[in-house]
Amino acid sequence: MKRIVVLGGGESGAGAAVLAKAKGFDVFVSDFSSIKPKYKDMLDAHGIRWEEGQHTEADILNADEIIKSPGIPDKAPMIQKLKAQGTHIISEIEFAGRYTDSKMICITGSNGKTTTTMLTYHVLKEAGVDVGLAGNVGNSLALQVAEDPHAVYVIELSSFQLDNMYDFKADIAILLNITPDHLDRYNYEMQNYVNAKFRIIQNQTSEDAFIFWNDDPIIAREIAKRHPAATLYPFAETHEDGVKGYTDNKQIVIETSNGTFTMDQDLLALTGTHNLYNSLASGIASKVVDIHDENIRASLSDFTGVEHRLEKVARVRGVDYINDSKATNVNSCWYALQSMTTKLVLILGGTDKGNDYSEIEELVKQKVRALIFLGVDNNKLHTFFDGKVAQIEDARSMEEAVNKAYKLAEKGDTVLLSPCCASFDLFKSYEDRGDQFKACVRNL
Repeated sequence: MKRIVVLGGGESGAGAAVLAKAKGFDVFVSDFSSIKPKYKDMLDAHGIRWEEGQHTEADILNADEIIKSPGIPDKAPMIQKLKAQGTHIISEIEFAGRYTDSKMICITGSNGKTTTTMLTYHVLKEAGVDVGLAGNVGNSLALQVAEDPHAVYVIELSSFQLDNMYDFKADIAILLNITPDHLDRYNYEMQNYVNAKFRIIQNQTSEDAFIFWNDDPIIAREIAKRHPAATLYPFAETHEDGVKGYTDNKQIVIETSNGTFTMDQDLLALTGTHNLYNSLASGIASKVVDIHDENIRASLSDFTGVEHRLEKVARVRGVDYINDSKATNVNSCWYALQSMTTKLVLILGGTDKGNDYSEIEELVKQKVRALIFLGVDNNKLHTFFDGKVAQIEDARSMEEAVNKAYKLAEKGDTVLLSPCCASFDLFKSYEDRGDQFKACVRNL
C-alpha cells in the first residue's frame, strides 16, 4: 500500500488526508504546531493517524509521497531532509487534481485575488452553476473532491500553493498582477516569485484561457519569453490593441468567442481602478464559461465585497473607519491609498517581508495627516517615514492604535488600517487583526 504523509493539519492538510484515505492510501498527518479540534475530529472520524507539536522522522521519511501545507517553507529542516532523499513533495491542490475532471478556474496575483475569486464564484453560483470555492478561501479542494464534488471549482492560488504543483492544469487561469511580495520565501529573488506565479499556466493548451492584466510590465516581459499555449484574454482600463476586456465610453466591454458582453461601468458594485480590473477578470472568466450576460451583469452589480478588504466599519463623529487588514504587502496598501478621497490617519506595521515603502511614499505625503505604527519592531518604518509626515505615533496593541487614531483624526477624515505587513507579531492572523480593529472602533 502506497504511503502518503501530510505535513500540516489545517484546512488543506486535513482535506488532503481525507481524500488520500478515500483513495486507499496509508495516511499519516504530522503538524509541528497544534491541530485545531475540528480537524482532529475530522481525521479521527476517518480513522487517520495524526501527531501534533512534533515531526517524528521515522513516520515521515518512509513516505512514498508528501503533501505539504503551503505555509511550510522549503528551508524547514524536515523538508530539507525529504528533498535530500528525493521524496516527491506536492501541494493539496496538485493531489486533488488527480481525482477530478471538473473545470478549474484558478486565480493568482500579488493583489486582488480573493476579491476576484469571490466575485467569480458569486457570478457562477447566482447563475445556477454547480460550483465549489477552494484554495486560499472556501473549503479544501481535496475534501470537496472526496465528499462534496462540483462540476466547476473557483480556486484562489498563492505562490506557495503553486510551488508544489506539477501536472495540475487550470482550464481558465487568471493572473492579476505581479509586485514584490513574500520575497523572504524566495531568497529575496524577485524572479523566483515571478516563476512561481507563472506556474498557473503550466500544462495549458490552446483549448484553455489565460486572463491577465495587459499593462503589468512583468507579465508582459514573461509572456514574451514564455509564449503561452493558451488562448490569451488580456484586460486593461482602456481599449488597447488585442485587449479582450476594457472600458470604452463608460461601458465595460468583454470580447470572447461566446460573443461580446457590455454593461455600464457605473453599475459595478466594486469601486476603484483595482476593482475595475477584478471585475474585468471575473467578467471574462464568466463569459468564457458561457454564463448569460444578464446573470453576469446582475452579479457584478450586487456583489458585496470581501471582509478585511477596504471594509467600511463605522462613522464616528464624522470620521470613517476602514478595515483593510488584508493589505499584507505594500502594493495592497498603495491600492487602498489610491482609492481614498479624504485626508487619512493610516495605521501601518507588523511583520515586514522585505518591504520597500517608496512605492507608497508619494501617496502618503499627499493624503496622510498622521501615521500610527502598530508592531513589535517599528524601526524600519521610522527610518523610512520620519520627517515625511508631521505626526507619527507608535502603538503596541490595536486598542492603543484605534484610540490614538480617534484623537488624531479630524472631522471628514478617514482612519485606514492598511498595514503593508503580515500580522504575526501581535495577532493570530490578518483576520484576527481586522476583527480586533472592528471591535475597538465599535467601542469608541
